[in-house]
Amino acid sequence: MQLFVDQLTNVDFSYLDAHRGIVGETWWASALLDGALDDEGMICDFGIVKKTLRNWLDLEVDHRLLVPVQSPALRLQNNGERVQLEWQLDNGEHIKMDAPREAVALVDAASITAQSVAQWCREQLRGQFPVNVEQLRLSFEPEAIDGAFYHYSHGLKKHNGNCQRIAHGHRSRIQIWLNDRRSAELEQEWAERWADIYLATEEDTIALNDGQYEFAYTARQGEFRLSMPASRCYLMNTDTTVEFIASHLAAVIKAGHPQANVKVKAFEGVNKGAIALR
Repeated sequence: MQLFVDQLTNVDFSYLDAHRGIVGETWWASALLDGALDDEGMICDFGIVKKTLRNWLDLEVDHRLLVPVQSPALRLQNNGERVQLEWQLDNGEHIKMDAPREAVALVDAASITAQSVAQWCREQLRGQFPVNVEQLRLSFEPEAIDGAFYHYSHGLKKHNGNCQRIAHGHRSRIQIWLNDRRSAELEQEWAERWADIYLATEEDTIALNDGQYEFAYTARQGEFRLSMPASRCYLMNTDTTVEFIASHLAAVIKAGHPQANVKVKAFEGVNKGAIALR
């Protein structure tokens, strides 16, 4: 017998990729449990499944940087409290990060894929369900998007929760209207411009050397430092909340179309975001 929960929850995170760099991502998580029926005629109570998986994914995956520890592109130091890493991209560029240990997920895999993360999660979750549950099958998939979207990573130092982590991200839709008409052209333009982008706040920039931006700030969870190729960054003069992102996009688009009424609907992952009008 099998018990399934489709689209149980979604996770927002970033991961390291040898070609794309730091990639913001959003996945739906679904679960399939194999097992025998208990005395109540259940494999496992849905409440237990949802609570266990949601809590674990929120704690161990959501708003973290997923690091494939078996990759030859990685150099890693982990003392249990802080992680220092260097990631070599296949074009010779590099990324460095120094952050609290809780800001990363060290995934036992050579690369980050939906399949490798699901396998790692299943191993970590072993033994957390009733004994009659013989097997947990966890799967991840991105939101089905009909239209333009981009992957972005960022950090919000003023946030009291896990958004303060300097390298977490989202896969997000973008919708733009000029005079109440959707502009697929502008949506695609920004999707391409912000493909796999790191959105940074100017005041968090401490240096620009040899084409490499250095970012740093202190938040409640500790000190964060990140070094990124400048070509993969976009700087804003505000924090990078989705509200400021929508406002920034609307202002830039309005400057290019001064006679038009501009509306921007910027998403932060799945089914949430902000709207700005100009």
